[in-house]
Amino acid sequence: MNEQNNTNEVATEEQSAQEAMLQIQRIYTKDISFEAPNLPHIFQQEWKPNLKFDLSTETTQVGENLYEVCLNISVETTLEDSNDVAFICEVKQAGIFAISGLEEMQMAHCLTSQCPNMLFPYARELVASLVNRGTFPALNLSPVNFDALFVDYLERQQKQAEQQDNEKQEVH
Repeated sequence: MNEQNNTNEVATEEQSAQEAMLQIQRIYTKDISFEAPNLPHIFQQEWKPNLKFDLSTETTQVGENLYEVCLNISVETTLEDSNDVAFICEVKQAGIFAISGLEEMQMAHCLTSQCPNMLFPYARELVASLVNRGTFPALNLSPVNFDALFVDYLERQQKQAEQQDNEKQEVH
């Protein structure tokens, strides 16, 4: 009897693994912006940059088992001495992904970690290219650990839920 149960469990796990799917349908640039508002006088200053880097993702379901994931990157560089803006570079790198056969938590991880991981190299190269075309020193963005960001998000959600539960208990 145990052998039959084990065989059924293995078969169920294999079916789940076969049904789970993640495929890239298309990767594209959705929006690009590059501004250098203080040219040419910015080139006459000593290059001591302060970098502000923002990263976010957006997900939209665009069809059955089809999701658009958009990775938003914004880089603003100011000069330390004058606080003048050297450049602002904003990139929205997106992709359409076919995803199916995942449980809710797996789907959340896929959309907020795995898909942005696939998009990041494209966005990184685009930012580097735009900054280079502005004739500024090279800017190579460091890799991003989207898995760690996802875990951090889950921890914040859990703390927020605990705080709400505590507030409800205090009210009663």
